[in-house]
Amino acid sequence: MARTETQLIEAASVLFLEQGYVATTLAQIAGHAGVAARTVYVRFGTKAALFSRVVDQALVGDAEPVDVAHRPRAQDAMTADTLAKRIEALADVSVGIAERAGPLFEVAAQAEGLEPELAEAAQAGRKATTLLCRSFWDHAAADGLLAKGLHPEHLTVVTDVLLCADTVVHIRRTHGWSPAEYCSLIVDTLTALTRRRP
Repeated sequence: MARTETQLIEAASVLFLEQGYVATTLAQIAGHAGVAARTVYVRFGTKAALFSRVVDQALVGDAEPVDVAHRPRAQDAMTADTLAKRIEALADVSVGIAERAGPLFEVAAQAEGLEPELAEAAQAGRKATTLLCRSFWDHAAADGLLAKGLHPEHLTVVTDVLLCADTVVHIRRTHGWSPAEYCSLIVDTLTALTRRRP
């Protein structure tokens, strides 16, 4: 059963990226995966539900039931002994997500206005990014890593703008930056924001 689900998710990912959300049908996905069309409906119910699963898996990079915030590199971002190491870890996590899920974020941006279920999932994703950013800065403040006068709530807003899926889509569409360039943007911006004032 798990193998069938994996085949469907892989087939769906390929077709959504090749054809877009609207043009891809569940019947096509079933054919590409080599399973009966009914199997897709039984396993996922709707195209939106299947697309959400494709995105969720791309976010973490595998099928393990562990979300981004509880992955080892994300934990490094909350617990490393210096702020520089935490920022590097946060950038690594963000760039990994952008590499794996960035193309799907573009598909989602096209589909969001058509599918209430996907619009809701996209908004939930935005909120999750905001919470991750706030947790990052709250941990840094609690561990005494922020200079006097720096406020977690202000840092959260800037970090959220840098890391959110909407920014990833914009960078891909408009600038075509490489992962290394996106990583540098995150590290350089957050480092400059937190540099100790004289």
